[in-house]
Amino acid sequence: MRNLLALLLALLLIGAAPAPTADLVRQVDIAHDSFTLDNGLRVIVHTDRKTPVVAVSVWYHIGSKDEPAGKTGFAHLFEHLMYYGSENNNDVFFKKLEEVGATDANGTTYFDRTNYFENVPTPALELALFLESDRMGHLLGAVDQKKLDAQRGVVQNEKRQGDNEPYGLVNYALLEGLFPPGHPYRHDTIGSMADLDAASLDDVKNWFRANYGPNNAVLVLAGDIDVATARPLVAKYFGDILRGPEPRRFAAPVPKRTATTRETMRDAVANPRLIRAYVLPGRADPAVPLVDVAATVLAGGQTSRLYDALVRKERLAVGVSGGVNALEKVSWAQFNIDVAPGVDPAKVEARVDQLFAQFLKTGPTADEVQRVATRAVAGTIRGLESVGGFGGKAVSLAEGAVYMNDPGYYKIELARYADATPASVAAAARTWLARGDHRIVVLPGTRTARDIAKAVEGKADAPVGVTAPPVRAASTQPGVDRSKLPTVAGLPDLVFPPVERTTLSNGMRVTLARRTTIPVVRVLLSFDAGLAADDRAKPGTTSLMLGLLDEGAGKRTGVEIAAAKERLGAGIGTPAGLDRTRVTLDALKPNLAASLDLFADIVRRPTFPAAELERVRGQALAGIAQELSDPGGIARRTLPALLWGPTHPYASLGSGTPEGVKAVTRADLVAAHARTIRPDTGEIFVVGDTTMAELRPLLEARFGDWRAPTVPPVSKTFPTVAPPAAGRIILIDRPGAPQSLIRGGVVLPVKGTDDLLALRIGNDIVGGLSTSRLNTDLRETKAWAYGVGSSIGDAREQVSFQVVAPVQTDRTGDSIAAIRDILAKAKGDRKIDAAEVKAATENSIRTLPGDFEGGDTLLSALERNALLGRPDDFYTTLSGRYRKLGARDINAAAAAAVQPDRIIWVVVGDRKLVEPQLRKLGLPVEVR
Repeated sequence: MRNLLALLLALLLIGAAPAPTADLVRQVDIAHDSFTLDNGLRVIVHTDRKTPVVAVSVWYHIGSKDEPAGKTGFAHLFEHLMYYGSENNNDVFFKKLEEVGATDANGTTYFDRTNYFENVPTPALELALFLESDRMGHLLGAVDQKKLDAQRGVVQNEKRQGDNEPYGLVNYALLEGLFPPGHPYRHDTIGSMADLDAASLDDVKNWFRANYGPNNAVLVLAGDIDVATARPLVAKYFGDILRGPEPRRFAAPVPKRTATTRETMRDAVANPRLIRAYVLPGRADPAVPLVDVAATVLAGGQTSRLYDALVRKERLAVGVSGGVNALEKVSWAQFNIDVAPGVDPAKVEARVDQLFAQFLKTGPTADEVQRVATRAVAGTIRGLESVGGFGGKAVSLAEGAVYMNDPGYYKIELARYADATPASVAAAARTWLARGDHRIVVLPGTRTARDIAKAVEGKADAPVGVTAPPVRAASTQPGVDRSKLPTVAGLPDLVFPPVERTTLSNGMRVTLARRTTIPVVRVLLSFDAGLAADDRAKPGTTSLMLGLLDEGAGKRTGVEIAAAKERLGAGIGTPAGLDRTRVTLDALKPNLAASLDLFADIVRRPTFPAAELERVRGQALAGIAQELSDPGGIARRTLPALLWGPTHPYASLGSGTPEGVKAVTRADLVAAHARTIRPDTGEIFVVGDTTMAELRPLLEARFGDWRAPTVPPVSKTFPTVAPPAAGRIILIDRPGAPQSLIRGGVVLPVKGTDDLLALRIGNDIVGGLSTSRLNTDLRETKAWAYGVGSSIGDAREQVSFQVVAPVQTDRTGDSIAAIRDILAKAKGDRKIDAAEVKAATENSIRTLPGDFEGGDTLLSALERNALLGRPDDFYTTLSGRYRKLGARDINAAAAAAVQPDRIIWVVVGDRKLVEPQLRKLGLPVEVR
């Protein structure tokens, strides 16, 4: 890693062109050591001392492809059960992790594996190893019928939640269309309702005995750890666990497909979607990265062939995407085309056929291949910043070890991208993308009984296999004393990097926090505007203006800008918030100067081409229509105006309204840019591998001569909002919805600039943490939801309290009643107590080092300190402030702010099933 940094720094200093992608790939290295215990557990250790945090990642080589007929969903169901108590820690796994400040703690299941991971402060490593080893070797005594029934209900609500989304049933159809009956990859990971209902306690225990042995697992430790320290600790906690049987594997050949197959589905979606997918070999096959390059050239981003033709030029589509889902035994390439409103899907399909045929005939250009390779290596470099989580270094090492028996396999994959040529990509595409695809057309309409049955009743096939695996014996070897958990002491405090400041000659302030972990520099231009400054007469003006910044700027067209970003490996975005309009740059260190040139053009000199405006307007309207077909989108669009009033700045919908977006002119965009993106209201925040001596001249050359326009900046007025006299319910009918989406809120009499520490801790206890009262009750105890949570807003002015609960339809009314009861009791006869306060505050303190591992978190913190008028030491002094909080402080803050009887509820669900439940709650119900 340091070699890579040295290479990139040298290139920057001598002013050379960026290093060839292949050279960068050869320098990427996640140094690691490996050892294997006698019981077969493979252990990989990577040392990274930047933060006192260790990523603990356990990967079991068992997934949904290993499930026999009648047992679909078992791998995922067992992932849930593993979190709810082992023999020597018969409690919710997350509770102990929260107590020690773990971050990025989660588990996932997919076709080929089940993994569990958490980042823990270094002193808590032994505790994490105890917990992981206890559920690997000492689980079944704690698994009972009550837990199975509860987690079965949670998983089924997770399934309903996914099915309830637009296009939520497509994946079931896609897998059945690609794979023949009995193929291990034919059924979705979530499984079928029928199989989940039928799962017995003996079934799940046998599943554990057969598949969760140490010889079927890989443990990765990455971060503030070394192999000399890791070896005795791992042996201590995992060494007494007996080997399990060798898992039975089903044959998973790559299907030989020579003809196109088709089907049509209907769903409550805004626009038709065309989907086509091609089966590929497994991940180890050298052709798979080459097909991914081909798929990216065809449909992966704004420079892709399909995007340029269908979206930019011909306006037949509003969006395209494409890429490869690379799995262990088979993979598939998938292409999605969202058809423009009013366009015949058959016409679009015919045009896609032409574009595919042309690509297969001529292949990609050298520039296209090089740009895709640069994107791949740039993404990998950014991923090296994190030691764990969903995509950090531990994941790269574990994937290689599990699937290829090579923790360094990521190098081979990256080299295949870097070594790709037009000829090799064309050859792979002709082999795998020329025939045998499965096509799905999703049309707006009502879901058919067949598609619903396929998803809900579980009609997908799975391989026929042994249903009663051999019993795995309990360990009789002497092991660690498990009568008590390891103690955790000396947890580290956050070390916030020094903050440097300067001012450009035009008065723009620059704030820098140096972070040399990876050769990346992140730049944030933040302007005092935000969605709160959107044009109230034409809602959506701000989002439309930001969406057009990179569609033409300086002397470049939108296509040229997109290609330049890819060549530089740079990311440029416009993530506006309520109070701030933002433009961000994520640049590789050697390309910083060239990336800033492009960035400055986009920020200062957008051209807002009239032709591109009409295209982006169409995409914006399609996006709004998509929001209105999504239960979560419907609720998010409905609630703000109810809380704040329709004319309040915080009632902004972000994406706007169809009427507003249609009315925006190019002159409106020019005016919005002049009033919101300007040096006199902007600040520059930078985090990354640079110094102020290097940075200031670069920024001065590109922004120092920027002068404010003569028009005044946008102004915002925030009237005080009082809560309603009483709560009410807005029911939005979505016939046939498999689940109800509940979103409730109330405006609080406090601002973001106030001291909200006590209020936020109170929210953590009631609804913010995974072990909160709300989530524990509705998910863990009642199993009515996959997850329930609450939050305090992060605006500068008045903030709101909001609750989100996707729940099973027949418990919609009961869920609102339960939430109201929990909130009322928190102010009444079950006030927050000292033990809850201690647990929540210690969690907030101990998660700080892990939270700030990434540069993006640090960048946001710099801006937030400026937005809310905080000192530079705000985060480093949090620990002391947290420890001063008591239950009295938190209960007083909550009592003064949150009024549960005044919450306005939005419910998106099937009216005929939900309305009778809501009428029993004693609140006014308005149906929309």
